Amino acid sequence: MTTEERKDRVFLVRHGETEWSRSGRHTSVTDLPLTPEGERVAASLRDRLAEESFDLVLTSPRQRARRTAELAGFPDAKVDDDLVEWDYGDYEGITTAEIRKTVPGWTVWDAPVPNGETAAEVAARLDRVNARLAAVPGDVLVFGHSHALRGLTARWLELDVTGGRHFVLNTATISTLGWERGSPAILRWNS
Repeated sequence: MTTEERKDRVFLVRHGETEWSRSGRHTSVTDLPLTPEGERVAASLRDRLAEESFDLVLTSPRQRARRTAELAGFPDAKVDDDLVEWDYGDYEGITTAEIRKTVPGWTVWDAPVPNGETAAEVAARLDRVNARLAAVPGDVLVFGHSHALRGLTARWLELDVTGGRHFVLNTATISTLGWERGSPAILRWNS
């Protein structure tokens, strides 16, 4: 099938709310549970995804993503370690505002992350995910994290991973990637 003919889609779901996502703290390796509100909203995804059929369902190994997948009706989602969140290194658990007190203008997209991942490292692992998604002939569902899914989207669109800065992604939302006249495209975002 040529890219001109492709109809398959990639559904992206950011995990439900955690205490740290609610307060804006960077969360990568810290394995936090969903809040009660996060669980409630994640469970509401079940009805929204019920009419879809997926040839592959993937999730980050972090409990917040796996629990969101479970509550959304996909307890057997396959774990893909490449779907983990950007490793924030020394900035784990710290808000952007706190970081900017010592590093004015800092963003994860364009500044160093001490003892964390570089944009190039994140891009390399997200490219592996996109290659895995491209090999599936039908629709795919992916449960993951804000910066990683935003970076994945940028790479899907054939942009630099740092292009993910332009895609705000709220907790427990559904976004859909696909094709428009043979070009990779965003079909729906943050709904």
